[in-house]
Amino acid sequence: MTIPAPLPIPGSHPTVNAAMREMSERADGPALIAVWGTHQPESDFQLGTRETGWHSHLRGQLFCIENGLIHVRTEQGSWLMPPHRAGWIPPGQAHTASISGVTSAWNVVITPAAARGLPEVPCVFGVSELMRALVRRAVAWPHQDGLDAGQRRMAAVLLDEMKSAPHEPLHLPMPADRRLLRIANAVLANPGDARTLEQWADWAGLSPRTLSRLCQAQLGSSFAQWRQQAGLVHALEALARGESVAQVSDALGYATPSNFIAMFRRAFGTSPARYFAQRSAREAGED
Repeated sequence: MTIPAPLPIPGSHPTVNAAMREMSERADGPALIAVWGTHQPESDFQLGTRETGWHSHLRGQLFCIENGLIHVRTEQGSWLMPPHRAGWIPPGQAHTASISGVTSAWNVVITPAAARGLPEVPCVFGVSELMRALVRRAVAWPHQDGLDAGQRRMAAVLLDEMKSAPHEPLHLPMPADRRLLRIANAVLANPGDARTLEQWADWAGLSPRTLSRLCQAQLGSSFAQWRQQAGLVHALEALARGESVAQVSDALGYATPSNFIAMFRRAFGTSPARYFAQRSAREAGED
Protein backbone atom coordinates (compact mmCIF):
# COMPACT_ATOMS: atom_id res chain seq x y z
CA MET A 1 0.00 0.00 0.00
CA THR A 2 2.96 2.32 -0.45
CA ILE A 3 1.63 5.40 -2.22
CA PRO A 4 3.95 6.85 -4.90
CA ALA A 5 4.08 10.49 -5.81
CA PRO A 6 1.53 11.24 -8.55
CA LEU A 7 2.78 12.06 -12.00
CA PRO A 8 1.45 15.26 -13.61
CA ILE A 9 -0.04 13.43 -16.59
CA PRO A 10 -2.95 15.27 -18.24
CA GLY A 11 -5.91 13.40 -19.61
CA SER A 12 -6.91 9.78 -19.11
CA HIS A 13 -4.71 6.75 -18.85
CA PRO A 14 -4.68 4.48 -21.95
CA THR A 15 -6.16 1.56 -20.00
CA VAL A 16 -9.40 3.50 -19.55
CA ASN A 17 -11.67 2.47 -22.41
CA ALA A 18 -12.17 5.04 -25.16
CA ALA A 19 -15.88 5.76 -24.62
CA MET A 20 -15.43 6.61 -20.94
CA ARG A 21 -12.31 8.65 -21.68
CA GLU A 22 -14.18 10.71 -24.29
CA MET A 23 -17.08 11.42 -21.91
CA SER A 24 -14.72 12.40 -19.08
CA GLU A 25 -12.91 14.95 -21.26
CA ARG A 26 -15.98 16.68 -22.75
CA ALA A 27 -16.21 20.36 -21.86
CA ASP A 28 -19.43 20.71 -23.89
CA GLY A 29 -22.67 18.73 -23.93
CA PRO A 30 -24.75 17.78 -20.88
CA ALA A 31 -23.66 19.10 -17.51
CA LEU A 32 -23.57 15.51 -16.30
CA ILE A 33 -23.31 12.21 -18.14
CA ALA A 34 -24.20 8.94 -16.39
CA VAL A 35 -23.17 5.46 -17.50
CA TRP A 36 -23.67 2.00 -16.02
CA GLY A 37 -20.58 -0.18 -16.24
CA THR A 38 -19.84 -3.91 -16.17
CA HIS A 39 -16.79 -6.14 -16.52
CA GLN A 40 -17.71 -6.95 -20.13
CA PRO A 41 -15.25 -5.74 -22.83
CA GLU A 42 -17.95 -3.78 -24.68
CA SER A 43 -18.98 -1.77 -21.60
CA ASP A 44 -18.57 2.03 -21.82
CA PHE A 45 -17.37 1.94 -18.20
CA GLN A 46 -15.25 -1.22 -18.03
CA LEU A 47 -14.66 -2.87 -14.68
CA GLY A 48 -13.38 -6.22 -13.42
CA THR A 49 -9.98 -6.40 -11.74
CA ARG A 50 -7.27 -4.05 -12.96
CA GLU A 51 -5.00 -1.16 -12.13
CA THR A 52 -5.00 2.29 -13.73
CA GLY A 53 -1.98 4.53 -14.04
CA TRP A 54 -1.87 8.10 -12.74
CA HIS A 55 -4.27 10.29 -14.72
CA SER A 56 -6.81 13.09 -14.40
CA HIS A 57 -10.05 14.11 -16.14
CA LEU A 58 -11.48 17.43 -17.25
CA ARG A 59 -14.79 16.47 -15.64
CA GLY A 60 -15.34 15.46 -12.05
CA GLN A 61 -16.32 11.85 -11.40
CA LEU A 62 -18.94 10.40 -9.06
CA PHE A 63 -18.88 6.61 -8.99
CA CYS A 64 -20.47 3.82 -7.00
CA ILE A 65 -19.76 0.08 -7.16
CA GLU A 66 -22.25 -2.72 -6.59
CA ASN A 67 -19.66 -5.29 -5.47
CA GLY A 68 -15.92 -5.69 -4.96
CA LEU A 69 -13.66 -2.85 -3.84
CA ILE A 70 -11.90 0.16 -5.37
CA HIS A 71 -8.83 1.74 -3.78
CA VAL A 72 -8.24 5.28 -5.11
CA ARG A 73 -4.92 7.02 -4.47
CA THR A 74 -4.21 10.73 -4.81
CA GLU A 75 -1.40 12.99 -3.71
CA GLN A 76 -3.36 13.73 -0.51
CA GLY A 77 -3.67 10.05 0.45
CA SER A 78 -5.95 7.16 -0.39
CA TRP A 79 -9.68 6.43 -0.32
CA LEU A 80 -11.39 3.07 -0.06
CA MET A 81 -14.59 2.49 -1.99
CA PRO A 82 -16.67 -0.44 -0.67
CA PRO A 83 -19.98 -1.28 -2.35
CA HIS A 84 -22.85 1.24 -2.19
CA ARG A 85 -20.74 4.26 -1.25
CA ALA A 86 -20.14 7.08 -3.71
CA GLY A 87 -16.63 8.24 -4.50
CA TRP A 88 -16.01 11.79 -5.69
CA ILE A 89 -12.96 12.82 -7.73
CA PRO A 90 -12.96 16.59 -8.46
CA PRO A 91 -12.20 17.89 -11.97
CA GLY A 92 -8.49 17.79 -12.77
CA GLN A 93 -7.53 15.71 -9.71
CA ALA A 94 -4.63 13.33 -10.46
CA HIS A 95 -5.38 9.84 -9.20
CA THR A 96 -4.84 6.12 -9.74
CA ALA A 97 -7.09 3.22 -8.82
CA SER A 98 -6.95 -0.48 -7.98
CA ILE A 99 -10.19 -2.20 -9.01
CA SER A 100 -10.81 -5.59 -7.36
CA GLY A 101 -13.64 -7.88 -8.38
CA VAL A 102 -16.03 -5.14 -9.49
CA THR A 103 -18.58 -6.37 -12.04
CA SER A 104 -21.26 -3.67 -11.80
CA ALA A 105 -21.06 0.04 -11.03
CA TRP A 106 -22.25 3.46 -12.15
CA ASN A 107 -20.26 6.56 -12.98
CA VAL A 108 -21.38 10.17 -13.41
CA VAL A 109 -19.02 12.69 -15.02
CA ILE A 110 -19.73 16.35 -14.24
CA THR A 111 -18.45 19.51 -15.90
CA PRO A 112 -16.28 21.86 -13.81
CA ALA A 113 -19.03 24.48 -13.92
CA ALA A 114 -21.68 22.07 -12.61
CA ALA A 115 -19.24 20.78 -9.99
CA ARG A 116 -18.95 24.15 -8.26
CA GLY A 117 -20.09 23.78 -4.67
CA LEU A 118 -19.05 20.13 -4.52
CA PRO A 119 -16.02 19.12 -2.41
CA GLU A 120 -12.68 20.34 -3.76
CA VAL A 121 -10.88 17.20 -2.58
CA PRO A 122 -11.71 13.53 -3.15
CA CYS A 123 -14.11 12.00 -0.64
CA VAL A 124 -16.51 9.12 -0.03
CA PHE A 125 -20.11 9.57 1.06
CA GLY A 126 -23.29 7.61 1.52
CA VAL A 127 -25.72 6.99 -1.33
CA SER A 128 -29.36 7.83 -0.72
CA GLU A 129 -32.25 6.06 -2.43
CA LEU A 130 -33.04 9.27 -4.28
CA MET A 131 -29.46 9.61 -5.55
CA ARG A 132 -29.46 6.04 -6.84
CA ALA A 133 -32.85 6.49 -8.55
CA LEU A 134 -31.73 9.72 -10.24
CA VAL A 135 -28.57 8.08 -11.56
CA ARG A 136 -30.60 5.18 -12.96
CA ARG A 137 -32.79 7.71 -14.77
CA ALA A 138 -29.77 9.70 -16.03
CA VAL A 139 -28.14 6.60 -17.54
CA ALA A 140 -30.86 6.63 -20.22
CA TRP A 141 -30.26 10.26 -21.22
CA PRO A 142 -28.52 10.88 -24.57
CA HIS A 143 -24.81 11.64 -24.20
CA GLN A 144 -24.50 13.78 -27.32
CA ASP A 145 -27.09 16.47 -26.66
CA GLY A 146 -27.91 18.96 -23.94
CA LEU A 147 -30.51 18.16 -21.30
CA ASP A 148 -34.14 19.17 -21.60
CA ALA A 149 -35.90 21.17 -18.87
CA GLY A 150 -37.03 18.11 -16.90
CA GLN A 151 -33.62 16.49 -17.09
CA ARG A 152 -31.94 19.70 -15.94
CA ARG A 153 -34.22 19.75 -12.89
CA MET A 154 -33.36 16.15 -12.06
CA ALA A 155 -29.66 16.88 -12.57
CA ALA A 156 -29.93 19.80 -10.14
CA VAL A 157 -31.55 17.53 -7.53
CA LEU A 158 -28.78 14.96 -8.01
CA LEU A 159 -26.14 17.63 -7.44
CA ASP A 160 -27.99 18.79 -4.32
CA GLU A 161 -28.04 15.20 -3.05
CA MET A 162 -24.27 15.02 -3.53
CA LYS A 163 -23.74 18.27 -1.63
CA SER A 164 -25.81 17.13 1.35
CA ALA A 165 -24.66 13.48 1.47
CA PRO A 166 -22.92 12.39 4.70
CA HIS A 167 -19.19 11.78 4.34
CA GLU A 168 -17.75 8.44 5.47
CA PRO A 169 -14.39 7.96 7.27
CA LEU A 170 -12.68 6.11 4.41
CA HIS A 171 -9.78 8.48 3.78
CA LEU A 172 -6.24 7.68 4.85
CA PRO A 173 -3.96 10.73 4.48
CA MET A 174 -0.29 10.19 3.70
CA PRO A 175 2.56 12.51 4.76
CA ALA A 176 5.14 14.29 2.64
CA ASP A 177 7.91 14.24 5.25
CA ARG A 178 10.18 11.31 4.36
CA ARG A 179 10.68 10.25 7.99
CA LEU A 180 6.98 10.15 8.75
CA LEU A 181 6.29 8.51 5.39
CA ARG A 182 8.73 5.74 6.32
CA ILE A 183 6.78 5.12 9.53
CA ALA A 184 3.43 5.28 7.72
CA ASN A 185 4.48 2.73 5.11
CA ALA A 186 5.82 0.42 7.83
CA VAL A 187 2.47 0.59 9.65
CA LEU A 188 0.61 -0.13 6.42
CA ALA A 189 2.86 -3.11 5.72
CA ASN A 190 2.13 -4.53 9.19
CA PRO A 191 -0.99 -2.92 10.69
CA GLY A 192 -0.82 -5.20 13.73
CA ASP A 193 2.56 -3.80 14.83
CA ALA A 194 2.02 -2.70 18.44
CA ARG A 195 5.02 -0.38 18.80
CA THR A 196 4.32 2.81 20.73
CA LEU A 197 4.78 6.32 19.37
CA GLU A 198 8.04 6.54 21.32
CA GLN A 199 9.30 3.31 19.78
CA TRP A 200 8.35 4.39 16.26
CA ALA A 201 10.05 7.74 16.80
CA ASP A 202 13.25 6.01 17.92
CA TRP A 203 13.08 3.66 14.91
CA ALA A 204 12.83 6.60 12.50
CA GLY A 205 15.41 8.77 14.25
CA LEU A 206 12.93 11.32 15.61
CA SER A 207 12.04 12.59 19.02
CA PRO A 208 8.52 11.65 20.19
CA ARG A 209 7.63 15.35 20.29
CA THR A 210 8.72 15.84 16.67
CA LEU A 211 6.74 12.79 15.56
CA SER A 212 3.61 14.06 17.33
CA ARG A 213 4.02 17.49 15.74
CA LEU A 214 4.51 16.02 12.25
CA CYS A 215 1.39 13.84 12.62
CA GLN A 216 -0.79 16.82 13.51
CA ALA A 217 0.72 19.00 10.75
CA GLN A 218 0.72 16.45 7.91
CA LEU A 219 -1.94 13.90 8.84
CA GLY A 220 -4.36 16.16 10.70
CA SER A 221 -4.59 13.74 13.61
CA SER A 222 -2.61 12.08 16.35
CA PHE A 223 -0.44 9.08 15.51
CA ALA A 224 -2.86 6.79 17.38
CA GLN A 225 -5.85 8.10 15.40
CA TRP A 226 -4.03 7.70 12.08
CA ARG A 227 -2.94 4.16 12.97
CA GLN A 228 -6.53 3.23 13.81
CA GLN A 229 -7.65 4.62 10.46
CA ALA A 230 -4.92 2.58 8.74
CA GLY A 231 -6.32 -0.45 10.54
CA LEU A 232 -9.79 0.30 9.19
CA VAL A 233 -8.38 0.53 5.67
CA HIS A 234 -6.72 -2.86 6.10
CA ALA A 235 -9.89 -4.33 7.62
CA LEU A 236 -12.13 -3.21 4.77
CA GLU A 237 -9.76 -4.59 2.14
CA ALA A 238 -9.43 -7.90 3.99
CA LEU A 239 -13.19 -8.23 4.55
CA ALA A 240 -13.80 -7.47 0.86
CA ARG A 241 -11.44 -10.36 0.00
CA GLY A 242 -13.56 -12.69 2.12
CA GLU A 243 -11.40 -12.93 5.24
CA SER A 244 -13.27 -13.59 8.47
CA VAL A 245 -13.70 -11.08 11.28
CA ALA A 246 -11.52 -13.29 13.48
CA GLN A 247 -8.70 -13.28 10.89
CA VAL A 248 -8.86 -9.51 10.49
CA SER A 249 -9.02 -8.95 14.24
CA ASP A 250 -5.95 -11.12 14.77
CA ALA A 251 -4.00 -9.41 11.97
CA LEU A 252 -4.68 -6.01 13.55
CA GLY A 253 -3.52 -7.18 16.98
CA TYR A 254 -6.86 -7.04 18.82
CA ALA A 255 -7.14 -9.25 21.89
CA THR A 256 -10.56 -10.53 20.83
CA PRO A 257 -12.82 -10.17 17.75
CA SER A 258 -15.38 -8.38 19.94
CA ASN A 259 -12.87 -5.58 20.59
CA PHE A 260 -12.35 -5.16 16.85
CA ILE A 261 -16.11 -5.23 16.21
CA ALA A 262 -16.62 -2.49 18.81
CA MET A 263 -13.98 -0.27 17.14
CA PHE A 264 -15.49 -0.93 13.70
CA ARG A 265 -18.98 -0.07 14.95
CA ARG A 266 -17.75 3.22 16.42
CA ALA A 267 -16.22 4.18 13.08
CA PHE A 268 -19.01 3.06 10.73
CA GLY A 269 -22.11 2.76 12.87
CA THR A 270 -22.60 -0.91 12.05
CA SER A 271 -20.88 -4.26 12.51
CA PRO A 272 -18.38 -5.68 9.96
CA ALA A 273 -20.85 -8.42 9.04
CA ARG A 274 -23.49 -5.84 8.10
CA TYR A 275 -21.23 -3.28 6.47
CA PHE A 276 -21.09 -4.95 3.05
CA ALA A 277 -24.49 -6.68 3.30
CA GLN A 278 -26.75 -4.03 4.83
CA ARG A 279 -28.45 -3.29 1.50
CA SER A 280 -28.62 -6.84 0.14
CA ALA A 281 -32.18 -7.59 1.28
CA ARG A 282 -33.56 -4.38 -0.22
CA GLU A 283 -31.64 -4.87 -3.47
CA ALA A 284 -32.93 -8.43 -3.75
CA GLY A 285 -36.40 -6.93 -3.66
CA GLU A 286 -35.48 -4.56 -6.51
CA ASP A 287 -34.31 -7.36 -8.83
